[in-house]
Amino acid sequence: MPGDTATDTAVQERHIHEECGVFGVYAKETTDVAPLAYYALYALQHRGQESAGIAVNDDGVFTSYRDVGLVSEVFPPEHLAALGRGNIAVGHVRYGTTGSDNKRNVQPILVNHYKGRMALAHNGNLTNSHELRQDLESKGSIFQTTTDSEVIAYIIVQERLKAPSIEEAVAAAMDRMEGAYSLVLSSPTKLIAVRDPHGFRPLCMGRTKDGAVVFASESCALDAIGAKFERDILPGEIVVADKTGVKSDTRHCRKAPKKLCVFEFIYFARPDSVIDGSSVHVARQRAGAFLALEHPVQADIVVGVPDSGLDAALGYSRQSGIPYEIGFIKNKYIGRTFISPTQTMRENEVNIKLNPVRSVVEGKRVVLIDDSIVRGTTCRRTIDLLRKAGAKEVHMRVSAPPFVSECYYGTDIDDKNKLIATHHTVEEIAQIIGVDSLGYLSIQDVVKLADNTECSFCTACFGGGYPTPIPQAGGKDRFECKISEKENQHA
Repeated sequence: MPGDTATDTAVQERHIHEECGVFGVYAKETTDVAPLAYYALYALQHRGQESAGIAVNDDGVFTSYRDVGLVSEVFPPEHLAALGRGNIAVGHVRYGTTGSDNKRNVQPILVNHYKGRMALAHNGNLTNSHELRQDLESKGSIFQTTTDSEVIAYIIVQERLKAPSIEEAVAAAMDRMEGAYSLVLSSPTKLIAVRDPHGFRPLCMGRTKDGAVVFASESCALDAIGAKFERDILPGEIVVADKTGVKSDTRHCRKAPKKLCVFEFIYFARPDSVIDGSSVHVARQRAGAFLALEHPVQADIVVGVPDSGLDAALGYSRQSGIPYEIGFIKNKYIGRTFISPTQTMRENEVNIKLNPVRSVVEGKRVVLIDDSIVRGTTCRRTIDLLRKAGAKEVHMRVSAPPFVSECYYGTDIDDKNKLIATHHTVEEIAQIIGVDSLGYLSIQDVVKLADNTECSFCTACFGGGYPTPIPQAGGKDRFECKISEKENQHA
């Protein structure tokens, strides 16, 4: 039975999500590569909590297991053991930004063709996937999923049938693909990492103590398996690991301006990761410091919304001189399957996930720091909690500019009409969410978050302009409709 709409929306709304985390490992000898992938995906769980999968390659024989759920749910010991040993593994965690979250869209994607087999894991979104898929379907391709990741797999296979090697096929595929893609893929004998020419999504390389080559979306995954970080994959670079060593193909590098998604530093990545030479933890503190300079206020304490607002809150505190306090306790034991069938339970769900520390906030003027405001419902509920706990004033500061445009590069912002900032001024939003004042980080300062001055960011969702032509057909579920129509026809 449906409950109160505002309450439902507040419960359902989460932070902005990013699509996926990818991982790959190449060892010269057959070994237990599946556990390495398992622990690496565990470290990347924040990048995708809908599904997980691992494919193990043992001398060209592929064994995979994929399912909906968290890494720990998908891979109990017996499922992990069943993957066996091998010298290559590809892993993936998913939060879908194209296609639904059902089992058919779980990655890695496995493809058979007469030149061999391939397992592919993808992070990002293609902006020309609709056109590519239409072309493939017109030539007889039959799609089993509703994701653009399968489009990438088909394009690479199509090129592989003409190319002398898998890396040449990937290079040819890159000439046809537009948008965001960080890929890890395995052929029967090689592990390949690819990053699109703009470098929208992160991808890095390292080595284990045993000399295995590993690729991952973030450096925290390397830390989790005891691998040493070596470097980031360059925008446009193809890196191949095989029995001869590691080779780099840079023919697509510098073909487009670098445009790393700035939200990797604001929210997506783990604070202990280093992306393109810059610490995520430091970047978030810089965001808080910039906020303090842009939007000063007289207050007693600075409080961050767990977990994404904590680093920025610390930066705001240090810059402003206002004491930093832990004002909320987040319940870390609420799983993804937590259900709330009644309105009373829905209301309790909000309370049980986040609870203010009354002794800290009561009678205080609070500066509340969070990473974003999407529709305004979740932060309004958080502010209500502070008010009920006795906060005298609440001044909200957001470590990102207002969302005013859709994202086409792997973030689930696909309808600007649902964004509160497209319909209201800052003053109106402050009134709607119930704060005494509201300040956003400016676009001018958000592009300064990295301490590596060579970093250049995509700020399209903040109105900063799109680095590529934007898709003209369909949104997040553009391929879902086709599958549903076909299923209905055969029902």
